[in-house]
Amino acid sequence: MDIFLDPESGRSLTGQLYEQLRRAITEGRLAPGDQLVPSRQLADELGVSRHTVTTAYGRLVAEGYAEGHSGGGSVVAATPPAPPREAGATSALRPSPRFAGWSPYFRPPPYGCRFDLRPGLPDPSLFPAELWRRRVTAAVAAEHRDYGDPAGRIRLRRAIAAWVSRSRSVTAGEDTVVVTSGTQHAVDLVARILLEPGDCVAIEDPGYVPVRRLFGALNANVVGVPVDDQGLVVELLPPSARIVYVTPSHQYPLGMTMSMPRRRALLRWAERHDAAIIEDDYDTEFRYVDRPLEPLQALDADGRVVYVGSFSKTFSPSVRLGFAVVPMPLAGPVTALRQLIDWHPPIAMQTALAGFIDDGLLDKHIRRNRRVYAERHHIVTEALSGSLAQHLTPRTAHAGLHIATVLRPGFRENEVLQAAARHGIVVAGLSDCFHTAPAQAGLLIGFGAVSIRELPTALRMLDRVLAAQSLAS
Repeated sequence: MDIFLDPESGRSLTGQLYEQLRRAITEGRLAPGDQLVPSRQLADELGVSRHTVTTAYGRLVAEGYAEGHSGGGSVVAATPPAPPREAGATSALRPSPRFAGWSPYFRPPPYGCRFDLRPGLPDPSLFPAELWRRRVTAAVAAEHRDYGDPAGRIRLRRAIAAWVSRSRSVTAGEDTVVVTSGTQHAVDLVARILLEPGDCVAIEDPGYVPVRRLFGALNANVVGVPVDDQGLVVELLPPSARIVYVTPSHQYPLGMTMSMPRRRALLRWAERHDAAIIEDDYDTEFRYVDRPLEPLQALDADGRVVYVGSFSKTFSPSVRLGFAVVPMPLAGPVTALRQLIDWHPPIAMQTALAGFIDDGLLDKHIRRNRRVYAERHHIVTEALSGSLAQHLTPRTAHAGLHIATVLRPGFRENEVLQAAARHGIVVAGLSDCFHTAPAQAGLLIGFGAVSIRELPTALRMLDRVLAAQSLAS
């Protein structure tokens, strides 16, 4: 580790050396058993007397941070003491009021979790790891070692344009596709280009919490707009909205599909009010009953819809690649902003994914996954019409990797979540998804990350948790 001594600081060199070594030990940068640099060598490196070093080492040994080693020299103690509390040890920096108290919305499951029933999680066991490894290895070997296009590699943009045109009827070309690090990144780029501080953004209520928080972080005035069985209630949109964010193919979290009359009404509204629409088509590939309707982007004759998606659910969240299909006037500014933030997506990953799409492997992977998830969707649907029906009222859902449910009267959502966690079940609550509308207590039951073999057991355990909570209420 590097040590920095300042002869002009007014503090002794011995004290500075001791303090830096002590902090390295208490902060874990020097681990128990690590050898301290021999005193003569460290004195030469720092340009100080050996006495300065041996005095600092002696203090560390005396206070229990280090131990003399039988072979000579000193090592970090097996159990060094906790660091003393110091005035000013915490940083003087504080977040702005907008970010005070923020913490990550999505975290890894807690230790001891047996069943992860959170929404939106694909099954990692379905990922074609060996095939993907070979593709990435070949891409790494073939790539030039230089910076890439901030919009993404032309081969991947062409592949995405052809794929969304073929599979979703989206009108796209290589010049209107921007490769991003997932959907959230795509929304961020587009919003920064379109919004000024204080501009109004309309979101579905209930809706996707991370996007709501993102718009707030951009200093937008975020307004929740109710949804009904046909999707977003267009006549309740605020006239001042500059952006309307919607999930029309599979409304998050409730699961309904926006009807065709409602889609056309939203496009007419956007034209009248000179607004943009961000269409998040986050899991339309996993549809189990009815055929999907045309996306808003395909119906848009005025160039107001930005279509965003990712490969997190269709392929793997670890790949961290997504895309935005933008109207041509936005392509240049969005690409330039992307370059300012992180220059470009990982080149080897882009090359591997482009080949995966072009060779038909992504379509094959999605077809396989759709069959697996359809069976799990059926298992959850059957359970919700069985014993779970006395505790939960499901919303109709014919797509995606979760089913939204409303808790029967008498349940407290937070207590249900805590009780489930104690039994090794992690499940998401519905109430967090509400912005301004009165929140409903409920559960979002995801089935993507739990195997077909274990899913019935997880649902039976959840049923027992709810039954116990019902008796206690």
